[in-house]
Amino acid sequence: MDTTYTVAGMTCGHCVSAVSAELTKLPGVSNVTVDLGSKAVTVTSAGPLELDVVRAAVDEAGYELS
Repeated sequence: MDTTYTVAGMTCGHCVSAVSAELTKLPGVSNVTVDLGSKAVTVTSAGPLELDVVRAAVDEAGYELS
């Protein structure tokens, strides 16, 4: 299952790495793809993820789900 989110505040490769690392830790997540230009983050998971869980992971990386 692929779900795309918009993450505000990402401006560089370090940002992409931080967000990807936190989201990859979530149970069931098998892949995270980030398009820095559009701020789109696509998460591939075994099933639906709770929005609050995704938001907490992005917050932990230092960014904001928008």
